[in-house]
Amino acid sequence: MRNFLAIMSGIAALLGAAPALAAQPEPWQARFQPAATSIMEQITWFEQYTLWFIVPIVILVMVLLAWAVFRYRASANPTPSRTSHNTLIEVVWTVGPVVILLFLAVPSFQLLTAQYTPDEDPQLTVKATANQWNWDYEYQVDDPLYFNSAILAEDARAEAGKEDKSVYPRLLAVDNELVVPVDTTVRVLVTASDVIHAFAMPAFGIKVDAVPGRINETWFNARKEGLYYGQCSELCGKDHAFMPIAIRVVSNEQYENWAVAARDDLGTANKALMAAVEGDTKVAAAGN
Repeated sequence: MRNFLAIMSGIAALLGAAPALAAQPEPWQARFQPAATSIMEQITWFEQYTLWFIVPIVILVMVLLAWAVFRYRASANPTPSRTSHNTLIEVVWTVGPVVILLFLAVPSFQLLTAQYTPDEDPQLTVKATANQWNWDYEYQVDDPLYFNSAILAEDARAEAGKEDKSVYPRLLAVDNELVVPVDTTVRVLVTASDVIHAFAMPAFGIKVDAVPGRINETWFNARKEGLYYGQCSELCGKDHAFMPIAIRVVSNEQYENWAVAARDDLGTANKALMAAVEGDTKVAAAGN
């Protein structure tokens, strides 16, 4: 009986498995997406760290305002004080903020330095060129690979094999994802062909402007395989809301196979990669 239940559970997991999903926006989301890079982990820590200062300060200010309104209202204090200053209070509200700002500035500068200083030399460089309203990607390797990535049309889902909206959500799914290997430092050169855009991937902790005639640089090292979603984050025209970014992080072997096949037929290579990813996910879900 136990063996039968185990087999049935494995079959159910196999049939119900979906392609690996890493991070995407959720309805009514109030927190960050799960961190996929060390930089995003540091950003998440810093945000939580600052709350230890922000929350007490807000509470203190609210309490002081309420006390001042109640204690010094006209009916309770018909003759207001004419005290012009108080030395102790002046010292406290000068030194206090300076100390608080120092506690915020030191980790802030450390994080800023880390964002511009990869732990190692980039192993892969991709140029991302923003257009109204899609992205051109160029893999700067010995045999360069170029392709365009645009929002996935609803009537193209079936042909692309992307009908599952929990994995390929409306307004975020694209026809061709940017594919990169896991645990690899990737340098992204960002520019634009027309107006100012912005390349943003929340789970990676990156957001950089795409400016015509200028190349900005960022980097990431994704630690977890899966599909990540971002968007253009600079108002760039009427279809600004329809300019998603999708990055698929895969194993090194899957990436190498995809890169070779994509030079001949990008669509076929993408479908083969999706099948490989889905196959690995089903095996993991079945407990093999």
